[in-house]
Amino acid sequence: MALPLETLLDTLSARIIAAADELTELDSAIGDADHGLNMKRGFEAVQAERQNILAKPTGEALKTVGMTLVMKVGGASGPLYGTLFMTLGKELPEQPTLADIGRALQASVVALKARGKAEVGNKTMLDVLGPVAAHLESGTASFDSVRSLATESAKATIPMKAIRGRASFLGDRSIGHMDPGARSSEILIAAVCDVLEDKS
Repeated sequence: MALPLETLLDTLSARIIAAADELTELDSAIGDADHGLNMKRGFEAVQAERQNILAKPTGEALKTVGMTLVMKVGGASGPLYGTLFMTLGKELPEQPTLADIGRALQASVVALKARGKAEVGNKTMLDVLGPVAAHLESGTASFDSVRSLATESAKATIPMKAIRGRASFLGDRSIGHMDPGARSSEILIAAVCDVLEDKS
C-alpha cells in the first residue's frame, strides 16, 4: 500500500498536540513534567516543515520528520522519537505491507535499545513499540489487534518499576503510573492504524 503521507503527518501531529496536557500530567508524576510540551513543540515544528517534508519521497520525508524532532524536542524524547522516524525512513519500502511496517518498526526498536540503553520491561516507549513490532512482523496482525495491543502494552507499564530514564530515579515510587513515552507511542500507533485502515 502507498503510505498517505500528508494524512499521516497531519493526523500524527494533531493527535500528539491534542494529547499534550495528558502527556504532561503523566510526566509530572514520574518525570520532568515536560513530555507533552516537548512532543507538542516537536510536532508543531514538523507541521511548520510540512511542505518541505511532503515534497520528498516517503523514506526521505520520514527521515526529515525524525531530524526535525531531534532538533526541536527537548529532553530524551527528541533523540528517541527522532531515531524512530529516521530508522523507519531508512527501512520502509515505498509501498509497504503491514509485515514491512513490522520489520521497519523492529529495526527501530533495535536502534532505540542502542540509543536509550533500554530493554522491553524497563517502563519506556519500548514497552509499546517492541510488542507491536513483533505482532506486525508475525503476519497475523489486523489494525484492531495492533490498536488493542498498543493500549494494553501502555497500561502494562503502570505496575512496572522504571529501570531507565528520568523515572528510574524514583525507584518504587515510579510504580502505579503509566509511562508517558509508552502513552505517546500508543497515541502514534493508533493514529497510524486509523489512517491506514481508512486508506486500505
